[in-house]
Amino acid sequence: MFRIFIIGVLLLSFKSFFGQGKVESKPYDLMLKALLSHSVNEVNVKEVIGDTTIVFLDAREKREYEVSHIKTAKWVGYDDFKMKRVDAIPKNKKVVVYCSVGYRSEKIAEKLMESGYTEVSNLYGGIFEWKNQENPVYNKNGEMEKIHAYDKTWGIWLNKGEKVYK
Repeated sequence: MFRIFIIGVLLLSFKSFFGQGKVESKPYDLMLKALLSHSVNEVNVKEVIGDTTIVFLDAREKREYEVSHIKTAKWVGYDDFKMKRVDAIPKNKKVVVYCSVGYRSEKIAEKLMESGYTEVSNLYGGIFEWKNQENPVYNKNGEMEKIHAYDKTWGIWLNKGEKVYK
């Protein structure tokens, strides 16, 4: 009986570590588990899709945002991020920060939390996972299929849409 209990615990542990992650691709999920520090709340695409109460913040560079972004997203940047770009957002508003895969957005989410924002989450898998799950992206001209894939190394995680590198 004890052996069955131990095997059950091991299987549950294995499943929780290697089981269905917050992105649909297991290799992508494993890479993200290693890349991110998991220092802020993480949400997956399915948790946020259709939630009109969320303020999306795009933590990519301006040229990436201009190629395409989540429809209602506000650009805040990463290398040149300034808190004044979020001053109009109430500190208790539900905020989801995203970038290409989730690394830069995690760092911006940390800064927001340090500044008193209480409902901040990182979009696990970023805009790549958003598009991989066939959700629309937009630019100033409307809906489109192009996604800035950052570079060819990171672009391997983007499986849907048209990759743009410039």
